[in-house]
Amino acid sequence: TMPKEPAVLRQNILDTTAAILACGIDPKKCFLFRQSLVPEHAELAWILGCLTNVPRLLRLPQWKMKRASQNNEGTVGLLTYPVLQAADILLYKSTHVPVGEDQVLHLELAQDIAQHFNKKYGEFFPVPKAILSKL
Repeated sequence: TMPKEPAVLRQNILDTTAAILACGIDPKKCFLFRQSLVPEHAELAWILGCLTNVPRLLRLPQWKMKRASQNNEGTVGLLTYPVLQAADILLYKSTHVPVGEDQVLHLELAQDIAQHFNKKYGEFFPVPKAILSKL
């Protein structure tokens, strides 16, 4: 949600990819791709953002904390990031999502958005359940 120098961003992508592969992820058994090259993530985020009310996003603790650290000038990207996370989850019709304690509220937002969408348009998205990491 913060602007990055293009060269730093490119290096971060390479470093993250290397770390994922070093952890033992086998690209022959799973898909490894750069999310920013899949326009459907942003497209679904837009649709879901039109179904999500601002007061709900303003109540998320991550918004409050990061906004405070940015001299109360949080960006729209920061505010709507949880909706993008929901789109990332729902786009693939995920049923279970590994999360840490700090992301439970964002997953709850994804659950609420899925339920709202399904109520309005018919059953389409599974309501994802959390798999809490034990770190």
